[in-house]
Amino acid sequence: MTDRANFACNPETSRGRLYGEPAGNLRGPRNIFQRDRDRIIHSISFRRLRHKTQVFILPDGDHYRVRLTHSLEVAQIGRTIARALGLDEDLTEALCLAHDIGHPPFGHAGEDALKQVLQPYGGFDHNAHTLRALMMLDSPYPLWPGLNLSWDLLEGLAKHNGPVLHPGWALVQANAAFDLNLPKWPSLEAQVAAIADDIAYDNHDIDDGMRAGLLTLDQLLELDFVQLRWRDICARYPGARRETLLRELIREQIGVMVNDVIAQVRQNIADLGIETVDDIRGAGQIIANFSPLLSRQERQLKKFMYANLYHHPAQLTAAEQAAEVVTKLYGAYAADARLLPPQWRERLPSEMPEYARHIGDYIAGMSDRFAINQFAQIFGRSAVPGALQHV
Repeated sequence: MTDRANFACNPETSRGRLYGEPAGNLRGPRNIFQRDRDRIIHSISFRRLRHKTQVFILPDGDHYRVRLTHSLEVAQIGRTIARALGLDEDLTEALCLAHDIGHPPFGHAGEDALKQVLQPYGGFDHNAHTLRALMMLDSPYPLWPGLNLSWDLLEGLAKHNGPVLHPGWALVQANAAFDLNLPKWPSLEAQVAAIADDIAYDNHDIDDGMRAGLLTLDQLLELDFVQLRWRDICARYPGARRETLLRELIREQIGVMVNDVIAQVRQNIADLGIETVDDIRGAGQIIANFSPLLSRQERQLKKFMYANLYHHPAQLTAAEQAAEVVTKLYGAYAADARLLPPQWRERLPSEMPEYARHIGDYIAGMSDRFAINQFAQIFGRSAVPGALQHV
């Protein structure tokens, strides 16, 4: 393993956990960041990701990605970059694995619906809900609420996309419990987790989009970044099957992006004179980013994906129907709390906005499949929208 860099987070100097824990190695000799990672892997919140939308809502095929497989792929990319830069791999991996835990069912369609129904009560944000889930809702321990994760992990999850100057209510509550220094940039491990997420979905969504027949190679070859890689791959493997070449294309693009980030981070560190973790947080700018050329190419790729995949008519139809399910579920629970399961009904606050937010917490934790089954129980199986009927 690469020696730890001076600007890497160090488990021995972590700011610790919100709640003190018994000393000793009762459950094995692991440092604080390793325990964080393992608590996430063993959590119910993480397991639910296997039935939550990544790109396609309730895909028919077994080969499409879901939030769980996406998070594992992000973690692999994140660890690779962290190792090359001398960062803490365990913290980076934990951040990558946990970054999407706050997503409700049906991905961004579900989030938009929850945001709308909860708008009078402060709205909904999946990133802030990640903190809420890990600090309060997922509580398997007898001595404290939540998973009692380290400050370093929670800070990175709160700010992996950069400083938060105007936090919503859920992040305000999390920050009040454990000051996460929201106005400053996060650790480099958190920044690496964020760009690893971009690299993963930029490329794996192409793979899934082509598998689904919503994207074609001819469309992709309009992008300079893709065209250059494709020509090189075809020249190197003239006798290979087209399907094999397409998978090699995805791997090649990921490799180019990873190497570009590593080189750019090293350049940024040298240019800014970064020496410590505090220097990272006080730099006033992002450190883990693409080079100017690849940044332009990546923006072009994202624009293409929104136009041709994320906003494809088939995708928009499924998203509208998924949002309808979430909206109607919230209305049903808000009107009749007896529809909630006992453990949620018993803890239901009597006053707004806590009443509404509690129902939002319940829905946000649902998998796609569970949400549809609950909808069918309340409204009847025939009421399930057509695009979601195959569950």
